[in-house]
Amino acid sequence: MRWLLLFLLLPFAAVAQTPATLIADSVTVEGGERLIARGNIEVFADGTRMSAAQITYDRPSDRLTIAGPIFITTPDGAILTADRATLDPRLENGVLLGARLVLNQQLQLAANQIDRAEGRYSQLYKTAVTSCHVCGGKAPLWEIRARRIVHDEDAGQLYFTGAQFRVAGVPLVYLPRVRLPDPTVDRATGLLIPRIRSTDRLGVGLKLPYFITLGDHRDVLLTPYISPNTRTLEARYRQAFLRGDISISAAVSDDTLTADNQRGYIFAEGTFDLGGGYTLNFDAEATTDDAYLLDYGYSDKDRLDTAISLTRVTDNTLLNASFTYYQTLRDDELNRTLPPIVADVTYDRRFAALGGTLTLGASGDAIIRYGDATGDDGRDVTRLGASAAWDRTWVASSGLLTTATADLRADWYQVNDAVAFAQDLTRAVPTLGVTFRYPLSKQTANASHLLEPAVALAWSDLYGDAVPNEDSTRPEFDTANLLSLTRFPGDDAVETGGRGALGLTYTRVGRGGSHTSLTFGRIFRQDALPGFTVTSGNRDTRSDWLVAGHVLLPQGLRIAGRSLFADDFQPVLAQALVDWQTETLNLGAAYIYQIADGEVGRSDTVSEWSVDGTVRLSPAWAVSFDARYDIIADAPATAGLGVEWRNECVTVDLSVSRRYTSSTTVDPSTDYGLSVSLAGFSAASVTGRPTARCTQ
Repeated sequence: MRWLLLFLLLPFAAVAQTPATLIADSVTVEGGERLIARGNIEVFADGTRMSAAQITYDRPSDRLTIAGPIFITTPDGAILTADRATLDPRLENGVLLGARLVLNQQLQLAANQIDRAEGRYSQLYKTAVTSCHVCGGKAPLWEIRARRIVHDEDAGQLYFTGAQFRVAGVPLVYLPRVRLPDPTVDRATGLLIPRIRSTDRLGVGLKLPYFITLGDHRDVLLTPYISPNTRTLEARYRQAFLRGDISISAAVSDDTLTADNQRGYIFAEGTFDLGGGYTLNFDAEATTDDAYLLDYGYSDKDRLDTAISLTRVTDNTLLNASFTYYQTLRDDELNRTLPPIVADVTYDRRFAALGGTLTLGASGDAIIRYGDATGDDGRDVTRLGASAAWDRTWVASSGLLTTATADLRADWYQVNDAVAFAQDLTRAVPTLGVTFRYPLSKQTANASHLLEPAVALAWSDLYGDAVPNEDSTRPEFDTANLLSLTRFPGDDAVETGGRGALGLTYTRVGRGGSHTSLTFGRIFRQDALPGFTVTSGNRDTRSDWLVAGHVLLPQGLRIAGRSLFADDFQPVLAQALVDWQTETLNLGAAYIYQIADGEVGRSDTVSEWSVDGTVRLSPAWAVSFDARYDIIADAPATAGLGVEWRNECVTVDLSVSRRYTSSTTVDPSTDYGLSVSLAGFSAASVTGRPTARCTQ
């Protein structure tokens, strides 16, 4: 008959601080000095659990002699197995023979002997380390053989002495001493996964990242990059504060690609909560030359911006102030004419008034171009403005929604270094508008349907001086501004005269989670306005036809599109986006078509599609791809392909990308990348890995 005995070892181990619980089939005490437990033994002590065939406790030596098979689990998830062991009653110190240690259910350490000390250190002798599946005497895919390993549980570190790295049993690298983090560590100083990078311009190179922790809230990542044509040091610094964080990325290179061998860049960004609802954001971007970022694959930006902004949003107020400095990397632009310096501030406050909402606002902005140029190339503009807007919505018993709006804006401009404008300009712009909506709904067994016709009427005029247009040079026409008082995105350009908008929206919401929406619309004006470009959709007294919609299916498929058609049904603009996500597929695709428009600097028609995605072919194999194709030129712009293979203990990533475009500073190039990561030496384990099986 099996005994169930809760036996406290404290009377026999006076030094033990917490009692241990022992369960066994039989327990005997010999001479008051020795306790012998046999059969189906389980011992619990401070979260540690052990099972064994027999345990003998000797009171004078305060030791446990254990006969296996022994199985021990610790509170942090580590697993120890052994043939036999000698331990203290708290299972913290002692010797295990024929032992195996498994960390975080990933990393296996098999040793002839494991010495436990201070409940923290495990010293392993003649050890084999791997996260691969081991089949009998067959060598795993990879392993590290070491003369000695010390595992510091508190620090989460493994210290190797006399180590060999082997692949399929073949020694490849000898490491006299090396330190690696165990799988329980989130952040630890040490080497990260090396990566091989090959490009047409830089040749075959090696990146060897080294991560340095500077406490719980700071770290540095240093990555030497060496190839036949460059010596580069990349760096990243991150720090988290109580109310914000900053990140700085930089690199310095000595290469053979340019006459000036010293090249580099720096990007910095940060966000801080200043209290009282105020948020400070900043970013800084700089590079030594126009081609550096593309040559090294750091960014594909063709304009850099250094900016700082302060924002505060409450229930009834909005404050936003920003300052931005732009630097162009394009061949056909000059920094001094962008403009390079842009500053603006906006403050709005809302009140309840006359049954509606009254919004009072004040704003200012400045655009500065440096240099001796005059006219548009050298014009500096400063604006100060104030506004008052009132709106109210009524719902009639028939369901008709009516919204009335009245708005008054006043602006003062100071213009310098201009030919066509005086230095001091003032203007006032009153606006009146009314919008009618009549939603019609219907419920069916499978879906909810909503049909909403809408009409918007507006009038505005400009009193005072004509001002330069700096912030509304690229207006667009879409569903967001179909019924708006203005289609201009900024403050400088103004829609004047009478105008009306017609819109019709159909929405279907399915019971199974599908969502469909389709919108038609057009705008009619009293007079054509010169501020709209030919591709804005609003050039004439009658706008182009707007057609926009989206489809969302519960299977993870989302489609969205927008088109502008002229009266002859010739497309002026077309945009389409597709996103499809399943357990094995992540696909995104886009298409854009725009006719030529010299007023926005587009001399040729644009017709281009792009696609990117990842396909999980099996638990072991995944393929990723991306491409951008210029239909007008009938030539690719960029293309990339990546292949990933992984099993329970290794991940191999191979990638190739090609940039076909060129300029006076950038040549077409091809990049190759290769990285191999070993599972078990980081906390970022990947679930769903395929596991090898042993076969006869």
